Amino acid sequence: MAIFPPEPRMAGVTLKLQDVGASEGRFGGHGGAPSVWPDFLKGQADCPVRVLLVDDDAHIRLVIAQELMSDPRTLVVAQASSLREGRKAIKQHEFDVLLVDLHLGDGEGFELLDYMKTVRPSAEAVVISVMENDDEVLRAFERGATGYLGKNSWFGNYPQAVLQVVNGGASITPNLARRLLQRFDKTHVDQPTRHESVEVDRLSDREKEVLRMVASGYTSAEIATNLLISGMTVNTHIRNIYRKLQVRTRAQAVRFASLRGLF
Repeated sequence: MAIFPPEPRMAGVTLKLQDVGASEGRFGGHGGAPSVWPDFLKGQADCPVRVLLVDDDAHIRLVIAQELMSDPRTLVVAQASSLREGRKAIKQHEFDVLLVDLHLGDGEGFELLDYMKTVRPSAEAVVISVMENDDEVLRAFERGATGYLGKNSWFGNYPQAVLQVVNGGASITPNLARRLLQRFDKTHVDQPTRHESVEVDRLSDREKEVLRMVASGYTSAEIATNLLISGMTVNTHIRNIYRKLQVRTRAQAVRFASLRGLF
């Protein structure tokens, strides 16, 4: 297992904007903190926001780490390159924000979102991904992420995303936000067919309760704890929900139920 600590900030090298392969026009001047940063917000130079970075691409990790370390308000405390290393890093290091790629060499970053909420429940998570698949975005938010950044996006930057989520906000690129808004706007025009209404009616009261908790972002383990049932029973309910609604993912089930007025 190899967790790569960041280079010390006082290593005799001052990182400039061009060092991370960006321009002022692309990232809006992210080379340092603004001249005025309210002292009531988290992320002060004497107490920066601690970040754990998990990505299986060494070059991407270097670029992101340099960008974060160039801002005195953010500090990379550890890095990991796989699902296995990520789990160990989450357990071993104190951090405020997890930056995690969804597609790791030995598994999916979704597993780290679940694990983080168990081990570091107060920490925030921002997903970073080359792809901006709508279903993956919704699934990430269902698992507790409060931000989603496309690695190739022209909007925003990593320090900004970290500072937003740690201060109670959410971070999402404008083009992705627009797509999601358009997707959910269909709730005003989609009307359930008789067949679809029958499918929703076929859900038992317990299945509807589980689905509402899934929509609220609870993990299977949390649902089991709240309903005083086993995790196996929860998963059985979820499989039955998928079958009855004829969907394949949590995001699809939640959207289907929302469109049909279940919530």
